[in-house]
Amino acid sequence: MTFMRHLRWSTLRHLIKNELGLVLTLAVAAGGLLIFLRLADEVVEGETAAFDRAVLLAFRHGGDPSIPIGPTWLPTVMRDITALGGVAVLSLIVLFAFSYLMLVRKRGAAVFLVASVLGGLGLSQGLKILFGRVRPDLVPNAPIELSASFPSGHSMLSAVTYLTLGALLTRVEPNRRARSFFPVVAVILTVLVGVSRVYIGVHWPTDVLAGWSLGAAWAMLCWMVVLWLQRRGRIERRANIEG
Repeated sequence: MTFMRHLRWSTLRHLIKNELGLVLTLAVAAGGLLIFLRLADEVVEGETAAFDRAVLLAFRHGGDPSIPIGPTWLPTVMRDITALGGVAVLSLIVLFAFSYLMLVRKRGAAVFLVASVLGGLGLSQGLKILFGRVRPDLVPNAPIELSASFPSGHSMLSAVTYLTLGALLTRVEPNRRARSFFPVVAVILTVLVGVSRVYIGVHWPTDVLAGWSLGAAWAMLCWMVVLWLQRRGRIERRANIEG
């Protein structure tokens, strides 16, 4: 009887460990997609105009929208942070991550990382063309952006890149503490990039919310594919636990 109870408990723990994560991942992906679709519908109908304007202007001084709130050094910091979601910086991060994964002989993970980010980039650009939303015109000295506004490419690509990379690194990193560190950093970077886009006046808040939600959904879908490929031996399995 003791052996049977131990066997049932071991089986239950195995199911929780392997299936609960998959269910939560699917829930996040579905939730992110639903949020994006809801935002897209409201943006097209013009129902978010008052909200967008109020939040964007909350980051500016009431008497002069050209002056952002906060200390004098904050605008420079925000411009530096927003670069973390730019194509150039993200390309370098993906290149370095790809090189690292290749060096540690995680070739499947390396190729999948590049494919995931490129897929997210293509999706972002396609949606910008589809919606064609005009950029905010409330901030006189805002940087000039040539692409459409919805969804925020910086917000979406930072979510796709950092969350996908964080998820991948948790699967190949053997140290338990290091594994928990990656997703936390990924979320912090993604949030900071999105906030910076509104702060400097180049995106409406709903652009950023849409970028976050769709980027997270894409990253979680990629995570599910990683799990599926790992079970079939196409991508390296999780390393043995250390520490």
